[in-house]
Amino acid sequence: MRRRVSLVLLSLAVFLAAMAPTLRWYAFPRLAKIPPNQYQEMVLEARPATLLDYNTLKSREVEKITIVQTLKGNVEESKRIEAGTDRDVVVWDGLSYVMGPDGKMVSKIPERYVFDAHSQDPVNVPGEMVDGDPVKREGIEFKWPFLTEKRDYLYFDAQTRTSSPIHYVGTRTFRGLEVYYYEQTIPWTRVPMPKTMPVEGITPEVIASTGLTRWYTTKRMFWVEPVTGAPVNGEEIHKEELRGAKALMGTDTLTVFAGHVKMREDYVVDTVELVSANRTTVLLLVSYLPWTFTVLALLLLALALWLEFRSRTAPSRPGRPAATRGPGRGPGFGSGRRALRRVAPEPGPQPGPKPDSGPAPEAVTPPV
Repeated sequence: MRRRVSLVLLSLAVFLAAMAPTLRWYAFPRLAKIPPNQYQEMVLEARPATLLDYNTLKSREVEKITIVQTLKGNVEESKRIEAGTDRDVVVWDGLSYVMGPDGKMVSKIPERYVFDAHSQDPVNVPGEMVDGDPVKREGIEFKWPFLTEKRDYLYFDAQTRTSSPIHYVGTRTFRGLEVYYYEQTIPWTRVPMPKTMPVEGITPEVIASTGLTRWYTTKRMFWVEPVTGAPVNGEEIHKEELRGAKALMGTDTLTVFAGHVKMREDYVVDTVELVSANRTTVLLLVSYLPWTFTVLALLLLALALWLEFRSRTAPSRPGRPAATRGPGRGPGFGSGRRALRRVAPEPGPQPGPKPDSGPAPEAVTPPV
């Protein structure tokens, strides 16, 4: 019986030992993915901010500027691109929509971002663009890979259409989560004018004909939860200028936009809750279940070996003699303290003793 139990335990131990690396190295890359139909919305604000009034071509300070950033999964495009590759591909159609304090549009810049669903590596295909301009991305954008490392990454900047390092600065705690803090500074760079302008009749071509050029710089900051690779907070110290305006306006530069952009508080709270839930799911695949299965496999193996050892070393038990029946007791109820006695067989009939015949009689002589 012990040997059967030990064999069952040994089989379970082998199964769990095989499942531990399978979950980590086979299931995790295939299950931890960005869904192709995901939709995200983020609201950021700069309070206060400096904004260019295109009607007067003068900069003024305003109470706030709101940036609504949306990312919508394009399932049809994902399937089309996947058909020509051996990867799970996600296509995000993004839009950065900037509004002034009156709620009117300041600018809007669409994007199409194509990337690997698990690794977040860019997938360069036709249709990848920023504001209608074809681009070829290098590095990440919006999201870090699962199991983010403490190192620098290439990060794509949509304004300059180029990638540059975003630096790992250190590990911090944000709203109870351990996060990696990253910074990227884009120096003053000439960038294209947005194709959609806030004033009807003013186009990038009209502005370019006046000799004005658009320049941009920013300091970008992200707090990234390393297990999921999702930023739980993001900020930018952002500044844009129009240069070459001296002949037109009497000054060399005009501030188009300047402000410290931060995520709105309610979106920070929702993001932290969502990332915390997703973090638990990822940890089940890469840590909790593999380690649990490994420990259980070792315990079951030890128990199986112990039972096998006991079954081999257990002494054999000799048979016990049947007890005699004592007087007045039923069968098998002999006295336990009394030694069994050997009963002699009853004697059979014996010949009687020979009679004493005495001396031999003398011979009698018959009379004459």
